[in-house]
Amino acid sequence: MVSYTPSYVFKFLPTIIAALPLTLWVIFLTVLLGSILGAGLAWAQVGSDTGLAGFAKAYVFTLRCTPPIVLLFLVFYGLPKFLTWWLHLDVDGWSRTIFVVVTMVLLFAASISEVFKAAYLAVPKGQLEAGLSIGLTGYQTFIRILLPQTFKIALPNMTTAVLNLMKDAALAYTIGLVDIMGAGNLLISRNLGNYSLETYTAVALIYWGLALVLTALSYLMEHSLDKGNG
Repeated sequence: MVSYTPSYVFKFLPTIIAALPLTLWVIFLTVLLGSILGAGLAWAQVGSDTGLAGFAKAYVFTLRCTPPIVLLFLVFYGLPKFLTWWLHLDVDGWSRTIFVVVTMVLLFAASISEVFKAAYLAVPKGQLEAGLSIGLTGYQTFIRILLPQTFKIALPNMTTAVLNLMKDAALAYTIGLVDIMGAGNLLISRNLGNYSLETYTAVALIYWGLALVLTALSYLMEHSLDKGNG
């Protein structure tokens, strides 16, 4: 019979929380860089250049159909060989964080581009015509009128995309990154496989806490946007 000691959950929490800054750093960099790349992919898909649109659609389809752990291994094991062959660049000393961020950016960009595209297409096209009719340039119309509406529409799905990213990034422990999940596995190893249930419970509590904070921030932003439009 497997024993379970709840007190060990709280005993292990401080050790695992020590890895939280690295997890947050990976998520922050991924959301920032992935959103930039995703915005470019969305722009290419709704643009008039059929070549760029085809490339963007192929990219999104390919990455969305690739399991995160498969892409992580491809990047971690394949990227160094490619850079050595192409640029004669030795990346053996690179931090594992770089490979995790590259992987997550590629994945996140594919999913968030679809969010951006759907939100942009949901804004009535009359808004653009109205902005141009009052003397605004196309850029000014997009920044002042279309972008705020697009962001408001996209926000719930953006939150979902970040939550999915948080779960995908937990796979980083498979290449040795000591994030929250990695710290939990190290703790289990130090305890010779004992208290694994308590350790994973502590890990889950931290992820649940992050999800609650993210959901609350999203709700506050939506509420603020609703008041601003009221």
